[in-house]
Amino acid sequence: MTPEQQDFVLRACGASSLRAGATIQSLWSGYGEIVRVHLQGSRRPSVILKHVRFPAEAEHTDRSHRRKVRSYQVETNWYQNFSTDDSCRIPACLAACSHGDEMLIVLEDLDVAGFDGRRTSVEEQEIRAVLGWLAHFHALFLGVEPEGLWPVGTYWHLETRPDELEAMDHTELKAAAAAIDRALSECRFQTIVHGDAKLANFCFSPSGREAAAVDFQYVGGGCGMKDVAYFLGSCLDERECEKRVPGLLDLYFSELKAALRRDVDGDALEEEWRDMFAFAWADFDRFLLGWMPGHWKINRYSKRLTRELLAPTRSRDFRSRADITTTREQLGGAAGARGDGERREQEPAQDPPPQPCFRENVQPVGASVLIGAEPDSGASSESAFI
Repeated sequence: MTPEQQDFVLRACGASSLRAGATIQSLWSGYGEIVRVHLQGSRRPSVILKHVRFPAEAEHTDRSHRRKVRSYQVETNWYQNFSTDDSCRIPACLAACSHGDEMLIVLEDLDVAGFDGRRTSVEEQEIRAVLGWLAHFHALFLGVEPEGLWPVGTYWHLETRPDELEAMDHTELKAAAAAIDRALSECRFQTIVHGDAKLANFCFSPSGREAAAVDFQYVGGGCGMKDVAYFLGSCLDERECEKRVPGLLDLYFSELKAALRRDVDGDALEEEWRDMFAFAWADFDRFLLGWMPGHWKINRYSKRLTRELLAPTRSRDFRSRADITTTREQLGGAAGARGDGERREQEPAQDPPPQPCFRENVQPVGASVLIGAEPDSGASSESAFI
């Protein structure tokens, strides 16, 4: 840190001195780093500094670079202008600033706040904690305009991923991609979605019964099922999905309806969003098939949901939103092929399949990562995995 940056952190924290600890994570493609900063003379023993530096050699007309820049701007705006409550905990933003090609975000250290647990596999209480977090988050922001955020949240949003769409070999899903996107975007009930709600972006209390979320680079508007489908796919294998997803959706909707404002028709919301679950899953499946066709998340459960969504009997359910039935007839009903094409744009890194039996694996506090790089990341961190 430069002396000016050190002064910025000291003023934000009311500290007399500071010491930069080890780098927690280097941001993807040399875009900066995340550091734990130890403080003296402050009520906080430490904070997290996310220091973004846009590489001088970055091609500013490059789509990937522009997406990264926008994601950091969105995250800064999120922390400065939006807040949650204890039912969907996030780190407090103490200060943020930008100057030229650099951005600084000073955040509460969630380890100090009691969320020092990280999981690479989960047990029942962690799944319940995250679904509860998502339910309260979606209820809190139901109907809120995503001003200053992504108009449509998630890093795999169709409009931001034309290269992956072009690379797809699954012709039927490729042809239906715009219709699926519109169905999700035109839901009556819209909220703000986290946009990268994988297991690695949640921090847990020692008991695992409470969760806090980090990494808000792709927060924006959308249907809450995008977060739910993505989270479940990040921690359940195909067999567990087949067996457990119905019950876990019941749990989510129970939490959601209990958290809604009294003027919201909870039954109508549940009916609409339950119908959107397969859409949300197929929407992410579309991104994976264009980016890394051999990814482990393209499994039998994923294929079944997508196949059933594209079937003529189901496609008629949303024909008023987009004519997928006609698309299917134009394709002659041919099933799309799934090849093992080359990986697109070295982002993000492929994560290993979930470990069986939901074994708990808690990283040591000293090795914890609080704020992740964007989903384009190739770093081995909480947000380095899809």
